[in-house]
Amino acid sequence: MTVLVAGAGIGGLVAALSLHQTGVGVRVFEQARRIEPLGVGINVLPHAVRELFELGLAEPLLKESVQTAALTFLNRHGQMIWSEPRGRAAGYHWPQLSIHRGRLQAILLAAARERLGADGMVTGHALEDWNDNGDGVTARFTNGAVAKGSLLIGADGIHSAMRRRFAPGEGPPRWNGAILWRGLSAMPAFAPGPTMFMCGHEWQKFVCYPILLEEGRALVNWIAELKFDAGHEWRREDWNRAGQLDSFLPKFMSWDFSQFNVPEIIRAAPQCFEFPMVDRDPLAQWTHGRATLLGDAAHPMYPIGSNGASQAVLDGRHLARAINDLGETHDALLAYEAERRPPTAKIVAANRANMAETFMQLVEDRAPQGFANIEDVMSTDEIAGMMAGYKHLAGFDKDTLNARAPIVR
Repeated sequence: MTVLVAGAGIGGLVAALSLHQTGVGVRVFEQARRIEPLGVGINVLPHAVRELFELGLAEPLLKESVQTAALTFLNRHGQMIWSEPRGRAAGYHWPQLSIHRGRLQAILLAAARERLGADGMVTGHALEDWNDNGDGVTARFTNGAVAKGSLLIGADGIHSAMRRRFAPGEGPPRWNGAILWRGLSAMPAFAPGPTMFMCGHEWQKFVCYPILLEEGRALVNWIAELKFDAGHEWRREDWNRAGQLDSFLPKFMSWDFSQFNVPEIIRAAPQCFEFPMVDRDPLAQWTHGRATLLGDAAHPMYPIGSNGASQAVLDGRHLARAINDLGETHDALLAYEAERRPPTAKIVAANRANMAETFMQLVEDRAPQGFANIEDVMSTDEIAGMMAGYKHLAGFDKDTLNARAPIVR
């Protein structure tokens, strides 16, 4: 039979391409009528890049991205707290890629259309409901269409229709008090080259990195973040709406560092978008009969540590392996869930605790006026240990990743 995938985001498309790679029939149903290259930049970590390369996508990905070579943390005064090599520069066998989210999705979409055929990738189909008859599923869509398959995979995002059926009383996503403003700025050459910068602390932060580098020019992805107390009034129901500079730029006006000028980067963007930092509590169960969840539908997490898209990629690969090993069965979905639900729940908890960036707030607490020597505030061994712990928890410890066998064999 055929596996049905609801959602043509990064996770859904990787799952479909991975199933096709193992010889399993698959159809993808996307609710949007047209899939546009929306969004801004994202980082894809080496453990996920490995999987994309093993899908045969190395050439278009390298053409459309920047290979991030370093990650540097600064305090709010522009003083360096920590810097480390990333990707191949750190000894990984695969790069860390900074890329426009829309371009990544477009690369996956083009591959899916080519490999799955015209009937394998369908738009304008929003999942409404489905029946599980024990040896297959029948999916119904809001446009009246019906599709039959062996399994149903919910890759339909943080507002997943499938998740609502599995957890009907869950309610809206959980907001942690932080608001993000994101934009893309065309700039003169980004002086440090392929470096990702994180500046500030938990309550005020700026992140920037190039997603395109050409001679003398760079396209810089940036995120300005402010965190508010629990009682702060904010229109949480407004998602991905146009941002207003006067909502956040005044807080960053003094952030003119030797490496770059934060207000200059922000002002260079033709537009910016505002949205909340939200997630959901981990579910006790993803799989019900012949249906399961994947990506943001299964484990939406705060965008900390560059892990959201990367974990969705890993979901798709582990799902394909389980189905390849156990067939298009309920047991395969249980095996996939057993592999992926525990580690992703730990990452959700770690991101809530700001584990990947804890030392930034500790430095702010210990030295709010800055420092002459970071070792007087926090030892490099302490920071290195925190960084290593998060890499291990999130599954991209270098030695483990370089040594392990492929997920899909």
